[in-house]
Amino acid sequence: MDQHQTYLILNSSSRFPPPQGVKLSYGTAGFRADASILESTVFRVGILAALRSLKTQSVIGLMVTASHNKASDNGVKIADPSGGMLTQDWEPFADSVANAPTPQHLLQLIDEFVKKENIPFGGMQSAEVLLGRDTRPSGESLLEVAKQGINSIAGARALDMGILTTPQLHWMVRARNKGTKATEADYFEQLSSSFRCLINLIPDGYKIKEADDKLVVDGANGVGGEKLEVLKKMLNVSFIEVCNSGQEGGVLNEGVGADYIQKEKVVPEGFDSKHVGIRCASLDGDADRLVYFSVPVSNSSKIDLVDGDKILSLFAVFIKEQLSVLNTDGDEKNSENYQARIGVIQTAYANGASTDYLKQLGLEVVLTPTGVKYLHEQAAQYDIGIYFEANGHGTILFSECFLSWLEARSNELSLEKKDSERHKAAMRLLAVSKLINQAVGDALSGLLLVEAILQHKGWSIYKWSELYQDLPSRQLKVKVVDRTAVVTANAETVVVRPPGIQDAINAEIAKYSRGRSFIRPSGTEDVIRVYAEASTQEAADSLANSVAKLVDRLLGFGSTR
Repeated sequence: MDQHQTYLILNSSSRFPPPQGVKLSYGTAGFRADASILESTVFRVGILAALRSLKTQSVIGLMVTASHNKASDNGVKIADPSGGMLTQDWEPFADSVANAPTPQHLLQLIDEFVKKENIPFGGMQSAEVLLGRDTRPSGESLLEVAKQGINSIAGARALDMGILTTPQLHWMVRARNKGTKATEADYFEQLSSSFRCLINLIPDGYKIKEADDKLVVDGANGVGGEKLEVLKKMLNVSFIEVCNSGQEGGVLNEGVGADYIQKEKVVPEGFDSKHVGIRCASLDGDADRLVYFSVPVSNSSKIDLVDGDKILSLFAVFIKEQLSVLNTDGDEKNSENYQARIGVIQTAYANGASTDYLKQLGLEVVLTPTGVKYLHEQAAQYDIGIYFEANGHGTILFSECFLSWLEARSNELSLEKKDSERHKAAMRLLAVSKLINQAVGDALSGLLLVEAILQHKGWSIYKWSELYQDLPSRQLKVKVVDRTAVVTANAETVVVRPPGIQDAINAEIAKYSRGRSFIRPSGTEDVIRVYAEASTQEAADSLANSVAKLVDRLLGFGSTR
């Protein structure tokens, strides 16, 4: 590292001292905290983004957002060249950089890391970072700080893409590195054109007339509501109505949003009895999560939730059907069907009824540890990998090999018999691959795909919800002295340390019909999380409480909630 580079880092970082007594950790969500203490962290992540770009010789993304957190919070995270999340190999470096106490310590860390990773400096090498932010009041100033971090690396440049949903930025990074058009307008065009394609391919007699159909979307008073309004205009549709778009004076994520209603299962602000019988959906603050719901006929504030597990199931049913049609034997000679391998990826938090349903469809279901990065990595092992968490974050990945075959097969079928059902199935699958955001979970693209499939099948939200009946469940957490005392295996479903706990949990599970329970240490606080489900809510509550008491007796302070 030459003198000029050393000077740039020392001089610029001295303007952003780290907060005293605060230690931040880079996880699946990047760094998040109260916005007032984040300047130093965001500046340093700017440096990290530039280094990542130099290392990979690719475009990198930096997003300023705290997703479903309260409006006074903010955060920052990196989009890797694939459009996915920052590689786990760099997370320890991110932690070290964020928590370096002085500019000199920071410089030493960077110098050592650059040498270890053989990151090229100087010469003709350059770095490029795309920046985005959501609608939080603190976003604009923090984005400027990120730019200064990027600019403190010689040869790096920052491109401000403006106010975006998090998935839009990830999509842009992926598109830029694939050499395709990557502006926000390109994003909207790809989503709208692929959605129209799916609607145009709906069999006669299935399509629901707009006059008889309506979707009301809770935009969480965030960026997603604003962007959905743009999509509405491009699609020229009237059946979508956006509520809580952020223009009505509501507060971001306060009593609204996918995270709030998925956890609380209550009607969000802005929804009431006039929405009974209408299909409703909710985005989270940065529009990377999506859930659906219906307002009950009774005056209860509780909703009938259609969560990420059922979105996954809907996608899996549709894709399996199209593959089945595509691989139906026809009259053509010398045509070889591609036996695409489909994988459905869930975590242990997925409702057991959803896992049973997917297996009954003949699908391969795999569990991973909690965290989108684990789900995404596993999904990439398949020709078609579908993953969703119950909270509504998920997507579908298509292998390049399968897409190349599908494109060629579609062309063959169009020459042989353009309007054949097999040709239409191939076109639908290609449209799905373009509509869904393969970089990361995207509430806007997911919402359009749900709507296209529901119209294709002629299903109401109630018909969709009846795919299977969720098992009642309960989640608790137990405060402990040291969460690292609990070590799990088999996608966090089995405790391997301390010895004896798993046997005790198994004994409790055996007392309940369709009982299932597991514990796992929190990634951010000294608590052990407890999940339980059973055939009745009373039984699920009882199982969760008995397992929580077991954990508390062995590891805790005597306080569960």
